[in-house]
Amino acid sequence: MAATSQYDRPRPAKPRVIVTRELPDSVHDRMGELFDVVPNLTDRAFTRDDLIAAMADCDVLVPTVTDQIDAEMIAQAPDRLKLLASFGAGVDHIDLAAARSRKIMITNTPGVFTEDTADMTMALILSVPRRLAEGEKLMRSGKWEGWKPSGMLGHCIGGKKLGIIGMGRIGQAVARRASGFGLSIVYHNRRQLPPAVEESLNASYIADLDELIRSCDIITIHCPRTPETHGLISADRIAMMKPSTYFINTARGDLIDENALITALQNEEIGGAGLDVYAREPAVDKRLLTLKNVVLLPHMGSATFEGREASGERVIANIRVWADGHRPPDQVLEGWA
Repeated sequence: MAATSQYDRPRPAKPRVIVTRELPDSVHDRMGELFDVVPNLTDRAFTRDDLIAAMADCDVLVPTVTDQIDAEMIAQAPDRLKLLASFGAGVDHIDLAAARSRKIMITNTPGVFTEDTADMTMALILSVPRRLAEGEKLMRSGKWEGWKPSGMLGHCIGGKKLGIIGMGRIGQAVARRASGFGLSIVYHNRRQLPPAVEESLNASYIADLDELIRSCDIITIHCPRTPETHGLISADRIAMMKPSTYFINTARGDLIDENALITALQNEEIGGAGLDVYAREPAVDKRLLTLKNVVLLPHMGSATFEGREASGERVIANIRVWADGHRPPDQVLEGWA
């Protein structure tokens, strides 16, 4: 007799699916063909009460990374809710243990935004040392007086040492791009990559994170948000950075002590920063808005038409396979990080 999974329950022929944010039209249209779908065409972010109500009225909820689903909410969900098919790679917004205890399956869409996020990271690596944001603002101000030898001087990146913290899919994609710009690449990771992979990326492993932070000219972080990585770049580690170091973050805002970073930027204790994520999104610390040595983006690292459609297609595939009674290809398993 075949083993029975803890998630084995009768699947509805056409599951009711509630989507918390507006997705590309092609994704909504396909969902409408396959499921009893309730889209969010207004794109108004769900409140906590909205999420609780949605979880009580569907077989499958499709949340996004901004929908915080905690243990208390999961405890209130009826047995009807069987799948949280998250739109995006990260699942730190869902209490995984609570979901497992209620036998609610979780899926995500890993790898879809790898290249898009790596592109944006590389754009920030170029933008901050070369002062591109400052130059663009100068042009719009109408105060540019023309070319001069001392005008808008920045720093080249060729020959500089790039430190990558977290060498998963995105970290490796950044390394591939950075190599083409003549950067010397070192990385820190939970586990060292195989020699053949290191050779293909022109990257060297540094086991001691503090050593990487002290030695690098540019540092970019690509870790998932977990209890272990929360505040990984602490005030002490920011103090270890060289006065010329540029820090890039397209991962999660709370991986770094944001207050300590702002202080270091204000006092010009580091060279600058490029940020696409923040500790308390969508709120952004007003002190950041006044600084010239930081480039600020509105969490747009994965914001491409192609990426959004691909992520939606993965969500659909996960729901379809689950509805057919099989394990979805992107089920989040025990020990995910």
